[in-house]
Amino acid sequence: MRTTQFTGHDGLPLVADILGDPARPPVILLHGGGQTRFAWGDTARGLVDSGFYVVSLDLRGHGDSGWADDGAYGIENYVSDLKAICATLPQAPALIGASLGGITSLLAVGESATPVATALVLVDVAPRINQAGSDNIKRFMRSAPNGFASLEEAADAIAQYLPHRPRPNDLSGLRKNLRPGPDGRFRWHWDPKVLEGNVGTLSEAYERLAAAARNIRIPALLVRGGRSDVVTDDSVRDFLDLIPAAEYQSIPGAHHMVAGDRNTAFSAAVIDFIQRRASAPARVSS
Repeated sequence: MRTTQFTGHDGLPLVADILGDPARPPVILLHGGGQTRFAWGDTARGLVDSGFYVVSLDLRGHGDSGWADDGAYGIENYVSDLKAICATLPQAPALIGASLGGITSLLAVGESATPVATALVLVDVAPRINQAGSDNIKRFMRSAPNGFASLEEAADAIAQYLPHRPRPNDLSGLRKNLRPGPDGRFRWHWDPKVLEGNVGTLSEAYERLAAAARNIRIPALLVRGGRSDVVTDDSVRDFLDLIPAAEYQSIPGAHHMVAGDRNTAFSAAVIDFIQRRASAPARVSS
């Protein structure tokens, strides 16, 4: 694995981990809002072992990627960044996007007049989502504006938010998701201005995302956490109505952060789909 830097559509530096042989079919991993490129557990390595070249990206304003001084965190910025990265690859990639990364991937594919990807995997996100679940995520992201005095305090906050996950004894991995400040406090590894970016009201977002979904002409998979409060049964039915040829997989026991909750089952489902379905990209309808 090596770490590299791409350039976003407006010149912002975007950091990614690169794994595997660049001659192999590429896959781009796009994490959710408030996460980093380290959110995927062993999924990236599993993809490499299955014959793929993996780009695990820090979205703008997240992790080691650049922060936009002007607060340019609208969905258009994320989509344009993704298209800029796709254009640097020797062949079109498969896209695996969780939450914000999934919305970005869906719009990049469904609103493009030319093919940009070979397959699309949405991880616990769909055009129609549960408002209460989305609000829970935003509430947690806003819950510690002044950061944490220690890694232990941060771990306590996570344990309260994710009570279904065992609290880790080794907290060293938390450092990948926290930035130490000059005041000695630890803050999340993302720009607080990220929360100001959006795709409009829930109804406005749905209309746009649904229109993009209807244009999908490449293999698509929705992976839902079996206990998710973001993607509901109605979300799944609506998604399959919008993309009748799409596949759907529920991961038992997983909540919204599917890859972190049940990484082995998640990786198996995603790798199986990519191996079976990723091929030359089809053109979207105009």
